[in-house]
Amino acid sequence: MNKQAHDRLGENVYQTTLANGLKVILVPKVGFHKTFAVMTTDYGSTDNEFVPRGQQKPVRFPDGIAHFLEHKLFEKKDHDAFDLFGQYGASANAFTSFTQTSYLFATTSHLRENLDILLDFVQDPYFTAQTVNKEKGIIGQEIQMYDDDPGWQSYFGMIGQLYPREPLHIDIAGTVDSIDKITADDLYAAYNTFYHPSNMSLVVVGQLEPEETLSWITANQAGKTFAPAEPIQRIPSAQTPATEIVPTTTRHLTVNRPKVSIGLRGYDQVPAGKAGLAYSDAISLAMDLLFNDSSDNYLRLYDANVIDDSFGYDFQVQRGAHFGQLAGDTDQPESFVSELTAILNDGPAQLLAAREQFDLVKREAIGRTIGAINSVEAIANQYDGSLFGGTTLFDELAVLEAMTFADVQAAWAQFSDASRQTVYTILP
Repeated sequence: MNKQAHDRLGENVYQTTLANGLKVILVPKVGFHKTFAVMTTDYGSTDNEFVPRGQQKPVRFPDGIAHFLEHKLFEKKDHDAFDLFGQYGASANAFTSFTQTSYLFATTSHLRENLDILLDFVQDPYFTAQTVNKEKGIIGQEIQMYDDDPGWQSYFGMIGQLYPREPLHIDIAGTVDSIDKITADDLYAAYNTFYHPSNMSLVVVGQLEPEETLSWITANQAGKTFAPAEPIQRIPSAQTPATEIVPTTTRHLTVNRPKVSIGLRGYDQVPAGKAGLAYSDAISLAMDLLFNDSSDNYLRLYDANVIDDSFGYDFQVQRGAHFGQLAGDTDQPESFVSELTAILNDGPAQLLAAREQFDLVKREAIGRTIGAINSVEAIANQYDGSLFGGTTLFDELAVLEAMTFADVQAAWAQFSDASRQTVYTILP
């Protein structure tokens, strides 16, 4: 087991890969009572076309199958995994993103028993036609709930205009029609392809002894038989050229105030490994300089009632895509769009004008990261798997500390381009 010491923080990260390919990351937190574990597969909603394990030709699976599979794994022939966690005092959950599916629990006791439950239910699928059909009604209600959520519609409307050709624009849960096509055989095909230990990681953070915890995990895995690892063959979708990004759309929904989302799409490939993490952090710092609540831009637009406390911004890097978003409720949607796009289009000059704020913004980001290191959930959930070369929250702190204003300028120049913007407006 490899030990990475972060002496200044008094923290250690232990990493190893088991014989079956499962990546294990252990972070003991001295003085903590809670332990948090998350088991993740590199498989999400955008992975809807691939060559199933044991087959030769690619298959296009129904949208929402990764999320559907997440729901169904908890249910077994004679029990539900949630009940087992409850017997040992743990709270459990799961979530599906564009590129990952994660299963997790938090506990203050019985760590070994809860780890066994997590590993066993994720690695023991049980699907039948009857149970699959029952789940369609449950997930269908969830989809309809999000169909009525203006914030959700604004977010996916913006993504849909940036990525009209790619599966990224499809709701993670799919549609009522798409999930109706899912069969038990489909779920087994997806499971057998993406849930091999070699495509998964297990992160455990909190009250634990590394050697002892690893011995429990190793013993659990040694009692199971897995097929040999095989390369996963994902079929990439056609990429939307910049000329096909939808520039603007206006929708009418049951809202009290207009809701606007501005999207920015990056086309250049994000650097691999830790350099990709540095790129992501640099863009986030650039957006802080331009739009955080102490910036000149924010204060000016707030005083003019163009934006309010609902305004926010975000930058995401996913496998194969990266994009930014500015969004908020406003009584002046036209001014909201014109003012914010003007700032984006004048990005280099705007950044230069905010240069005196760089050290403050950087220290704030470092402070947030140090604060997150006191959260077992944040440490576990921010493990990026293969996206940034297996870096952790502790690596991000070092990246931020080394960041310069020139790094932020260079990253923003690479990312920002007026031809890659879109506007999605929801009106009452």
